[in-house]
Amino acid sequence: MAETVRARYSVSLIGLHIGEATAHGSIEQANYKIELNARLTGVASWVAHVRMALQSSGFIRRSTVLPSAYATSSANEHMTRTLRMALNAGNVRAVEITPPFMDMDGRVPVSAANKRNILDPISALIMAVPAGESLVGPAACNRTLPIYDGVIRFDLTMSYVRTQQVAVPGYSGPVSICAVRYRPIAGHKIDSESTRFMAQNREIEAWLAPVEGAHIVVPFRVQLKTLAGMADVEATEFSIQRDPVTAKREH
Repeated sequence: MAETVRARYSVSLIGLHIGEATAHGSIEQANYKIELNARLTGVASWVAHVRMALQSSGFIRRSTVLPSAYATSSANEHMTRTLRMALNAGNVRAVEITPPFMDMDGRVPVSAANKRNILDPISALIMAVPAGESLVGPAACNRTLPIYDGVIRFDLTMSYVRTQQVAVPGYSGPVSICAVRYRPIAGHKIDSESTRFMAQNREIEAWLAPVEGAHIVVPFRVQLKTLAGMADVEATEFSIQRDPVTAKREH
């Protein structure tokens, strides 16, 4: 059964609206494709014109997400940078960054082992829940996500906190609220203040909404403390639609 997830998110920093993001995902029990687009808006757009487009695709096997391709494009008024990563069941085969980053000195080396059994940042948004486990509650949260974005390798460790009811256009129902901890592994600057801050950060939460057909959960809201203050990415619209072609075949 194929399902389409569409979401629109509002991005704020210290209570000020600074951006918007839209997500579109086609998710089946065996494979997925996710697209995410984000841009600065409001006051933030007066300071910098930043746009990002990200895409990931891969497979879902035995409650395990296995990415096969990841691509990003980020642009501001000065430059556009693209990153492409090819993977085989979560193992990195190749990374291409154009133009390349110029600040690679002084980083913790990324080993070959660091590039195995990983998720790219977009695949990490799809969190499979083991068969037979509830999509709302501890099984939705309790996990560690091994993430590699083509430069930095880090873990996100998540643990269940509570369940809450939410309501926005397209979705009304429960979400699982998870505490999140960031652990740097490799690729980061050894003397990075932001990396130290995030590693000690205990103010990160992810709210996860259930997608029943694919038996996964996906982000509804993310809150985190940053060096600049509290940031909040929250769904203002969120819908899950079953593919009518698939549904017709099942009858």
